[in-house]
Amino acid sequence: MNCINDTHYRPRRSALYVPAHKVRYIEKSRTLNADCIIFDLQESVPPARKAEARQHLVEQLENSDFGYSERIVRVNKLSSTWGAEDLAAIARLDIDGVLFPNIESADEMHLAIAALDAAGGENKFVMANIESPLGVLRAEEIAASSDRLTTIVMGTSDLANSLRINVTLDRQGLLTYLSMCILAARAHHKSIIDGPHFNLKDVVACEYSCRQARDLGFDGKAVIHPIQLTYTNDALTPKGVDIRKAKDIISAMEQANAEGQSVAVIDDRLIEPCLEQWANRVICLYNKVKEYGQSELLGRER
Repeated sequence: MNCINDTHYRPRRSALYVPAHKVRYIEKSRTLNADCIIFDLQESVPPARKAEARQHLVEQLENSDFGYSERIVRVNKLSSTWGAEDLAAIARLDIDGVLFPNIESADEMHLAIAALDAAGGENKFVMANIESPLGVLRAEEIAASSDRLTTIVMGTSDLANSLRINVTLDRQGLLTYLSMCILAARAHHKSIIDGPHFNLKDVVACEYSCRQARDLGFDGKAVIHPIQLTYTNDALTPKGVDIRKAKDIISAMEQANAEGQSVAVIDDRLIEPCLEQWANRVICLYNKVKEYGQSELLGRER
């Protein structure tokens, strides 16, 4: 989604998965600084507790106040025993959207949206997990499949397993496949969220993973524990130096345009219109983070 032109744009720096069978976790998530909360009925819920998780979620969402956080439900695969019942239960709840797991084609996306609409969720947007080799190969057609699709969420653990990759700290084996999905998302103006970092105790590795996601071009990163939110939000929030640079670029381009020029110069560096687009994105995200009451992240220099 385009931060510059879309008035409904919202940051998705952090997307916290919350197992729906854990009522305590759902309640805790009301107080957390997650841009997006994904109430999970799928992977984190044991088969024996699927119905219980669904009922807990319905009851908990009678109070839909989760602060500024976007409210998403990840349902089970529609071809599974639980998928249709998940949609029937959650389609009319006060949520923002639905995340469908392991989407592998545009046709699957179309069928998922049709099922959501038939269950009464015509006003909900959708997200798609890409987590298989076939999903990566068809990422472009998935991203192009519907205007209702706002976001691609990478399932990096399942993807690495399917590709038989030995995942290292730098994720060298995954970079090509991640970049293919980022390219597809950007070509069709979708947000894209990186998969989670699974080692909860290794703070240095977690922070590295968050900054790598940012530098690769992801809008955000999935989170599996609240302790990771600080690193994730910090890595994907513009810092003071970025904000000042963005403001300088916008000011210089405005002056250049007023003088009939299409480019500007700052400190002997040529500033082209594409850099003005970058600057506008930084300012847009800056303004949204201020709305969220996280101004302390904006002042940091690193």
